[in-house]
Amino acid sequence: MQSTYPHTERTAWPYPRLFAHRGAGHIAPENTLAAMRVGHQLGYGAVEFDAKLSRDAIALLMHDDTLERTTNGHGAFRDFDASALLRLDAGAWHSQGFAGEPIPTLADVLRYLGDNGMVADVEIKPCPGRGAETGEVVARELAAYLQASPHAASQFFVSSFSVDALRAAQSVAPQVPRTLLAERYDPSCDALLQSLGCRTFATDHAALTPDLVAHMHASGYWVMAYTINDVARAREALGWGVDAIFTDALTDMAAAFPTRHR
Repeated sequence: MQSTYPHTERTAWPYPRLFAHRGAGHIAPENTLAAMRVGHQLGYGAVEFDAKLSRDAIALLMHDDTLERTTNGHGAFRDFDASALLRLDAGAWHSQGFAGEPIPTLADVLRYLGDNGMVADVEIKPCPGRGAETGEVVARELAAYLQASPHAASQFFVSSFSVDALRAAQSVAPQVPRTLLAERYDPSCDALLQSLGCRTFATDHAALTPDLVAHMHASGYWVMAYTINDVARAREALGWGVDAIFTDALTDMAAAFPTRHR
């Protein structure tokens, strides 16, 4: 596999090797401040979470386009203003110990992570038809936070499956690092990585091969893999040179890998 689209010389990976998926994997309700706290308590210095827009264009944390799976609400996320979404219970579905946990705003989560020196991959997860708008709002908010908190300048980056979202983020806040997410690699990914000015390629671990990792590295990009919950598979991927992995298996990975990976 030839390196057709060289980017820049790849430097050493600057972040932890293990990212707690959606904040704390399955241990706490995903995409909540409680999840960020649990991830931190377990020794994780890096988290991944999803951000999308309410009807009135406020960035909040949520993976699904609908409310039923992870809240006590019903209907499409995009049909509600932030004030209504913030009143929902986003914790009781997981367990009673988290009952009453709200959907957090992106601003609240950035403050918590920044105060605790944690790294975040902010996945831009737009509702249907809102890719560019979501990319712009999330990137502007990150850029504003980073300007107000210079100590956090290297702690946050964005990722997305949505090319429209990444292109909008690139346009309004080029200083915020970008990661292209793809279910699997195809040759069009090379051109997209270059045109979007991405630093990292992230894909399903099942679609990774040692040759693909080598190709991306030769082109100047870092490689991330989602979502690995088996320690042996994590060791294999890291052995290929994968720069970081996302995991739900926080306790197993914490036991298997030295603190410096987290």
